[in-house]
Amino acid sequence: MKVLFDTNTDKSEAALKVIAHMPTLSLAVLMDSDFTRGLTDAEFMRIAVLLAQKSYDEGGCPIGAVIIDNVSRKIVGKGHNTLVQEDHPYNHGETSAMRDAGRIDFSQTTIFTTLSPCDVCATLIYMRGFSRVVVGDITNAAGNEALLREKGIDVNILEDKQGVKLYGQFRKEKPEQDLEDWQGISALKK
Repeated sequence: MKVLFDTNTDKSEAALKVIAHMPTLSLAVLMDSDFTRGLTDAEFMRIAVLLAQKSYDEGGCPIGAVIIDNVSRKIVGKGHNTLVQEDHPYNHGETSAMRDAGRIDFSQTTIFTTLSPCDVCATLIYMRGFSRVVVGDITNAAGNEALLREKGIDVNILEDKQGVKLYGQFRKEKPEQDLEDWQGISALKK
């Protein structure tokens, strides 16, 4: 079967948007292994930011995540925050991507997350044994990078200007939703 994206395909914003929105299980039909291995960390982060944009467009918190296999660089899971959309208290970008990946060995994977992980997501990242985390925004939120490093996880900061701008805009527009996402509804009553 012929794939749509191969080594000759331009890794344009439009191509990355298709990858972001295509179901993970269908990506093998879309991309060949040479194309996948050629994706840079910045391009995986861009896919995560496009997922964050999707959440924002749906009325949710703009946080996205992508999980890749460290050897093949194949995307094994991706997701976006659906706290509002699914009325779910901990459906963050990272947990959504983990759920999409399913019951796999995360020790040979990297998670790209558009925002510094909250306490719950950071805990799941080290509990599941991820070897590496790439964080796309520590300008709007930071804090658990040191904890993850203490747990033996390689943490890289790769701020994406579009992602930083998007979350900053969201935080100004919907401060209560931002607070709820980080601390729950009870934080709104304080």
